[in-house]
Amino acid sequence: MFAAERRQLILEMVRANGAVSLRELARVVQTSEVTVRRDVRALEAEGLLDRRHGGAVLPGGFSREPGYPQKTHLAAAEKSAIADLAAGLVEEGDAVVVGAGTTTQELARRLARVPGLTVVTNSLLVAQALAHANRVEVVMTGGTLRGSNYALVGSGAEQSLAGLRVSKAFVSGSGLTAERGLSTTNMLSASVDRALVQAATEVIVLADHTKLGSDTMFQTVPTEAITRLVTDEQSAAQDPTARELDALADCGVQISLAPLGTPAEPTVHSGGPAHPMTPHQAPPAGGPRRTAPPGAPLPGQRRPGHAALMAPPAGHRPALSRP
Repeated sequence: MFAAERRQLILEMVRANGAVSLRELARVVQTSEVTVRRDVRALEAEGLLDRRHGGAVLPGGFSREPGYPQKTHLAAAEKSAIADLAAGLVEEGDAVVVGAGTTTQELARRLARVPGLTVVTNSLLVAQALAHANRVEVVMTGGTLRGSNYALVGSGAEQSLAGLRVSKAFVSGSGLTAERGLSTTNMLSASVDRALVQAATEVIVLADHTKLGSDTMFQTVPTEAITRLVTDEQSAAQDPTARELDALADCGVQISLAPLGTPAEPTVHSGGPAHPMTPHQAPPAGGPRRTAPPGAPLPGQRRPGHAALMAPPAGHRPALSRP
């Protein structure tokens, strides 16, 4: 195990438990206490933890990364709507990679209905959601289990993805900005996600509105490598996140907005804050949100030279979910 991987595991254990002895750290990372003590000193020098006699503790005021139980309750309705819309991007017989996360877990539950699908993943939760699906083949990476999100990480996971080629990658993260792209709080997770997206022709980011405009420590996918963002319609209804959507569209990212509660009628981001409309209202000035006609194809076609996205033509019905 490389020093960077070892130190990241040490930091994760301290974050998860608050305090860990050197003996326990040495046992988990499978090295000597002398080496672990040196790693702890290096992490303390970076301000990531504090040394104590015989162990390491969280520094004062250092917040822990939310664990899986906490993440499942954050923006649950939005994640469900995003997963509904993203599932319509997958066709029968596709080969895709799906990264770890609570939103990608929701997507996996819907992909279980797509026949002839091959899914490569480093997530135990994604694999579990697809375990009993008929005619869906699941391929798991190797690697070391990261218990906080049930994902396989490390050099073993990355090496198992070398030489792989699939049509699409579905990934999530902790933050997304036009300036820096997708990012996460964990170095090992970021490294595996980079290997996942390198295997795909198209990179599709699943991120609810709470992640837009947030920039976290480790970059996963630069903006120019993102093909499409699938987010919830609240992203276009709030000024800061609506501006971030415009900036992402200017960078060439296709934007798909998932409506809450009505998955059959996706909305299209058209630049500027969203405003509700009735059939008898004129569109508000400044670029409204438009509702695609029922049965219209998935949104996301970008108008050249403009941050707005074109409304899809009527008359074509996509499969937002598979039977």
